[in-house]
Amino acid sequence: QVQLEESGGGLVQAGGSLRLSCAASGFTFRSYAMGWFRQTPGKEREFVATVRSDANEYYAGSVKGRFTISRDNAKNTVYLQMNSLKPEDTALYYCGRYTHSFGYTRAESYDYWGQGTQVTVFS
Repeated sequence: QVQLEESGGGLVQAGGSLRLSCAASGFTFRSYAMGWFRQTPGKEREFVATVRSDANEYYAGSVKGRFTISRDNAKNTVYLQMNSLKPEDTALYYCGRYTHSFGYTRAESYDYWGQGTQVTVFS
């Protein structure tokens, strides 16, 4: 079955960096776009970045220039390198598998999610 497992979250000071990983299994990873979203209590899941199967990348405006999404098809893993972190980046970060043509920025376009990894940025 499809499984996604995020890791790499933690507690970091503002201005610092973290690298999130999402290990995928149970499907042909190289054929799917993969995305990162984040969520804080009481709010909807928010688009962060997506990498297509051809490695093209898309970013939310709030993270562009600070975050980089990448994928390693040999390892069935998608990464999110987060630099210059800000307190407002604090959230539970999820990776998802994109399957529907509603656009990369909509959570409804993703059919499987991991359990999430917490990122907390303090000032």
